[in-house]
Amino acid sequence: MSDNMRIRLDRTVCDGFGVCAKHAPKHFSLDDWGYASLIGDGTVDEADRGDVLRALFDCPVHAIIEITGDEFNGATRSEPTTDETPVFEAHWGFAQ
Repeated sequence: MSDNMRIRLDRTVCDGFGVCAKHAPKHFSLDDWGYASLIGDGTVDEADRGDVLRALFDCPVHAIIEITGDEFNGATRSEPTTDETPVFEAHWGFAQ
């Protein structure tokens, strides 16, 4: 486990439940309508990790995303190297 984790908040997904600010008020604030904003650059100290993970897991719309080590360093996710068609969990709104 690394010393610091980093998160980002997708405000376009946020529905204003406020769970994040309840669990991790050092990292999330709410605007006048209850929508969340990230405080700081998303870096989470080890001491705050539990609170931020609770906020991440309890967010009903999954608006909080943990940035992986590679993404933290500016790398992008690699594409699959096989020629196989990717299998998606859902296709056109229906589970396969």
